[in-house]
Amino acid sequence: MNSTIRIKLSIMMFLEFFIWGAWFVTLGTFLGNNLKASGSETAAVFSTQSWGAIIAPFIIGLIADRYFNAEKILGILHLIGAFLMYQMYQSEEVGMFYTYVLSYMVLYMPTLALVNSVSFNQMKDPEKEFANIRVWGTIGWIIAGLSISYFFHWDSAEGISSGLLKNTFLLAGIAAFVLGLFSFSLPKTPPKVSDEKIKIGDIIGLDALKLLKDKNFAIFFVSSILICIPLAFYYQNANLFLTEAGVENPTGKMAIGQISEALFLLLIPVFFTRFGFKKTILIGMLAWAIRYVLFAYGNGTDLSFMLILGIALHGICYDFFFVSGQIYTNSKAGEKYKSAAQGLITLATYGVGMLIGFAVAGWITDNYKMADGAVNWQMVWIIPAGIAIVVFVLFALLFHEKNKVKEISSTV
Repeated sequence: MNSTIRIKLSIMMFLEFFIWGAWFVTLGTFLGNNLKASGSETAAVFSTQSWGAIIAPFIIGLIADRYFNAEKILGILHLIGAFLMYQMYQSEEVGMFYTYVLSYMVLYMPTLALVNSVSFNQMKDPEKEFANIRVWGTIGWIIAGLSISYFFHWDSAEGISSGLLKNTFLLAGIAAFVLGLFSFSLPKTPPKVSDEKIKIGDIIGLDALKLLKDKNFAIFFVSSILICIPLAFYYQNANLFLTEAGVENPTGKMAIGQISEALFLLLIPVFFTRFGFKKTILIGMLAWAIRYVLFAYGNGTDLSFMLILGIALHGICYDFFFVSGQIYTNSKAGEKYKSAAQGLITLATYGVGMLIGFAVAGWITDNYKMADGAVNWQMVWIIPAGIAIVVFVLFALLFHEKNKVKEISSTV
């Protein structure tokens, strides 16, 4: 891969995740303050991510992989996405906003696979080259959060009261428009030529259901769905909670979570080698419970360090469970079912698991809203902490590791 292509792919990854980070982190705060959405309405909006994840394999499998160049579809989807972002920017009531955000997520989620396809198509050794390209996506997300807090100040108390958070959609829309145009200059990534008949089961990974005959994999599969319930609480409520707790520049401080994610990713091979898969994933589960206890008993003044520490645990929470789980799934599936197994796990977690999680988070938030409209945040965080502990105990008792996952360094 020459330097020009490497730079283009890095810019593509930067913009891809800058777009997501520019609006999704502050979405809960925007809905509560600008659109006066209830907990259940907020949950419905966040669940569009899950519907997008469920529908994405069909767009990729039925269209992108068979008929059109990946970079062209990427460009078209982002240009349409820019238009939808502008509509979200102009929305003044939650009903119409939901329609636009659902349409957007159905189009955006497939682009996560498309940017990978464009990248892998240019690489001779993806295991060594991809991480250096993908890291620019994490940097893009971080820069988006820092810009909102420290450059634009849209998430300041004054900015929120003035309704400035709607500008996040304008920022994301501009970035989407730029990436849409830029995508047409990316290296050509032609569709896979195949005369085989398309099977819906192949698209959503149903062939990998055979892996559930393995008791340990079945326990991991169910645990993956259940742990997404506390995960949804973080995505849906964290920014709003930090804002109401009086934490300054909450969006910028939440970028600590992405920095942590990048750092702990490097430690996964060490933990796998020393402790094995089961202990590594249990550490990830326990981190979710600890994080939410810190959120429940911390505050934005003298105990603000507890909230910052909770954010910083994101790397352990996410990497040690989800990335470890992807490695475990890869090792169990074998060559024949690798793609199907990863597709099934993605569908189970970001699709089914998060869909349940957002609904539960919205219901809990509504039920712990007090007479004056304030939320009892301590209970809102204690409940997902309890769920994480239950999943931790069940996994610890029922999952029996037979041998360590092999080839960890090459998989990560």
